[in-house]
Amino acid sequence: MRAKITVVGAGNVGASVAQRLVERAYADIVLVDIIEGMPQGKALDLLESGPISGFDSQITGTNNYQDTAGSDIVVVTSGMPRKPGMSRDDLVLTNAKIVASVGREIAKYSPNAVVIVVSNPLDAMAQVAYRVTAFPKERVLGMAGVLDTARFRTFLAQELNTSVHDVEAYVLGGHGDTMVPVVGMTTVAGVPIDQLMSAEKLSAIVQRTRDGGAEIVNLLKASAYYAPSAAVVQMVDAIMLDTRRVLPCSAYLNGEYGISGLFTGVPCRLGRHGIEEIVSIPLTEPEQAALTRSAAAVREAVEIIDARKNDVDAALPQLFEQPTTRVPA
Repeated sequence: MRAKITVVGAGNVGASVAQRLVERAYADIVLVDIIEGMPQGKALDLLESGPISGFDSQITGTNNYQDTAGSDIVVVTSGMPRKPGMSRDDLVLTNAKIVASVGREIAKYSPNAVVIVVSNPLDAMAQVAYRVTAFPKERVLGMAGVLDTARFRTFLAQELNTSVHDVEAYVLGGHGDTMVPVVGMTTVAGVPIDQLMSAEKLSAIVQRTRDGGAEIVNLLKASAYYAPSAAVVQMVDAIMLDTRRVLPCSAYLNGEYGISGLFTGVPCRLGRHGIEEIVSIPLTEPEQAALTRSAAAVREAVEIIDARKNDVDAALPQLFEQPTTRVPA
């Protein structure tokens, strides 16, 4: 019997994730969205590609969370993009409402699932999902570091005219302007990056990485989805196949890297149960300071929700308050 993976949100990111996953052929996929007909139509279209692409996995589109019951992994992509005239606080609160609602459905129908949050602002939305589901911290994580790292590696490889496979790097911290490319550990075929390019050029690439999402939005007039969906699937592969790969993910920290009670991006070993280990890597003093500042920016977003939790949902618990019950690991 194949595993079951649910993708919440049938927009560009969700549909792309669903396509990549169904073609993996190790799980049946459920694509769920509130818009009637859209997940059903996209799922049917993808299903009919099976004889051509060579997969026998099933994919179902639905508007009913009952059809997601018993999922092994749930990927949450649902949320609203920022619209003209919408403040940052409005965006945070709007998407917190959506993720809180989704989180309750996940807890109800798939209490043993691993949850991967993609909705923005990502780290704060992972915090919402964690509190609402009451799942163990190992089973709630956010996708950001894999994507940000891929962008960093791409830009470095382009500049040096080398293979992306030879570029080793991590981008940590919150998914946003304060993300932290770990330059001190970045190498190309084992050679430290600062031996291969000037400090000025490296600084420009670091900044382009931080602006990577905005660069695509300015071109597409919409958010990226090919690279984000690939990043999600790399994480799903590590969990489904129990590879124990170390990937940068948004994880709930309890003192690691000097950060507590908050989701932020750090290296995580992923396996069958979600986060198997938060991996400690050496950071320079400036890198640690930057990571601390990045976590502070995440905390600001969470505090917006915490201060107006009644506007999000009267049943949403305080985000920094330990729940009275939590699902066993």
